[in-house]
Amino acid sequence: MGERRRFALLAVVVLGLARSTPAESVLVPMDGAQGDHLRAYGLAYQRLQEGSTVEWLLNYRAGSFLMPATDSAERQARLLGVTVEILTAQEVTALREAVAAGNMDAILLEKAPRIAVYCPPDGEPWDDAVRLALEYARIPYETIWDSDVLAGALERFDWLHLHHEDFTGQYGKFYGSFARAPWYIAAQLRSEEEARSLGFAKVSQEKAMVSLAIRHYVEQGGFLFAMCSATDTIDIALSALNTDVAGAVFDGDPPAADWSRRLDFSATFAFRDFRIITDPMVYEFSDIDTTPSRAGLSRDIDRFRLFEFSARMDPVPCMLTQSHEAYVRGFMGQTTGFRTECLKSDVIVMGETPNIGEAKYIHGNVGRGTFTFLGGHDPEDYQHLVGDPPTELALTRNSPGYRLILNNVLFPAARKQERKT
Repeated sequence: MGERRRFALLAVVVLGLARSTPAESVLVPMDGAQGDHLRAYGLAYQRLQEGSTVEWLLNYRAGSFLMPATDSAERQARLLGVTVEILTAQEVTALREAVAAGNMDAILLEKAPRIAVYCPPDGEPWDDAVRLALEYARIPYETIWDSDVLAGALERFDWLHLHHEDFTGQYGKFYGSFARAPWYIAAQLRSEEEARSLGFAKVSQEKAMVSLAIRHYVEQGGFLFAMCSATDTIDIALSALNTDVAGAVFDGDPPAADWSRRLDFSATFAFRDFRIITDPMVYEFSDIDTTPSRAGLSRDIDRFRLFEFSARMDPVPCMLTQSHEAYVRGFMGQTTGFRTECLKSDVIVMGETPNIGEAKYIHGNVGRGTFTFLGGHDPEDYQHLVGDPPTELALTRNSPGYRLILNNVLFPAARKQERKT
């Protein structure tokens, strides 16, 4: 460890230490020097909450943050265990010159986004990687559910997360394996009761209206981030607004005889020309998902590659792919990745798994808002199964996969004129 690095660590621990040169800024490095990448996002969020500005240095030391040097910033860094470096005015000038000379840019973050997580009232934080990330990073959020969405609650939030929910009304298609499990039976009864209380004859009809409300939220400028089965099931639900694709074991009657001809892909976020799998015994919603094509991969070799984007020409995908590792360990889920043949032409692929035709991480615009989909359930749990223990993020605090989640959390804070693709 060099002299510069030792001084940086000492400055965090010993607050109020006399400096020979007045401090100008706090640099939060996001390369290999960072001790806790995930809580670094929490530090940036807390500074925004307190009214401070934060600059996101795209492609500079893996997407570092720069903020005014204050006792509060240093104290928060120390409490969070985040590595920072104290810079003088001259050092900040040199940093800005380096940024200006390369494929880098400084994006101003101005306001802490208001965050909502869509999950049932009895949903556990440990079963949603985004809730785990938010709680570990100490970023506040609210949970909302169907009645909230249909009542217009999304208007209060800048950013919405969906995880492994099933917007098709087929209860996750767990029927083949868990139809007699008490938790499955209870979940189905609870969903049916809620649909009736909201005035719907079927759960699939209720979920279709929730999907439409979410699409409207994005069209009006909202930021949507989805993982696992929420990514494809919301598009399946939107494509099937004018038909019925759910089997009788889910809603009491078979799929419509002409359902395949009545799909409307113009209503979807990301996917088109996909084939819906209506067999209730098959644990798969459609052919969007790449899980069946991953037979040749294993935990040891499964990696997806993040693309590098121009910080000035493509600031949005550049923000969303900031990482200290270009190749990220793969992870599975009910929806693991997306067949490239099913992507709409204007969807941006930000990460792909080589050799299997899988887009792992995608982004696009709808109206005034954006959506970002990341395949898989938990970046640090390769093959998450029902009943598996929660991931301990304190043991994986430098996870590049979880960094992708937190890139999305901070994304709405970016200055509006910078948000373009």
